[in-house]
Amino acid sequence: MKKLKDSLPIMLSARLGKTAWQFVKFGIVGLSNTIISLGVYWLCFYGLHWHYQISNLIGFIISVTNAYYWNSKYVFMNTRQVGLSAQIVAYFKVFLSYGGTYLFGVALLYVWVEKLGISEGIAPIINLIITIPLNFLLNKLWAFRK
Repeated sequence: MKKLKDSLPIMLSARLGKTAWQFVKFGIVGLSNTIISLGVYWLCFYGLHWHYQISNLIGFIISVTNAYYWNSKYVFMNTRQVGLSAQIVAYFKVFLSYGGTYLFGVALLYVWVEKLGISEGIAPIINLIITIPLNFLLNKLWAFRK
């Protein structure tokens, strides 16, 4: 019993350390997603003069595909899922995870732009501050759960 009592803090520390390191790696992937998402958004909105919600949707689809690839290979190292059907299920779960926060972000984007008068160029940045931690939890606890 004493061995378990003595090893419990070490096991908890290792588990928290692994989760913290995953969050750091998720943040690095998130940074690339942010650059991709905002780049696509700004290209579509400012360059092509598309509606801000359409621009947001295109940026979302491209950045989720990027997130799936890097999170499965680098962050959560989901190597068990080698079959095509398992990869499709994992991608679908990631898409749903990001999709939930995307819908939340769409509503927030509407509030920021239409109700509070925040610039269409700045509003997505505010959304990312809110949705990134939510996405990490959904990906870790559901989409890539082993």
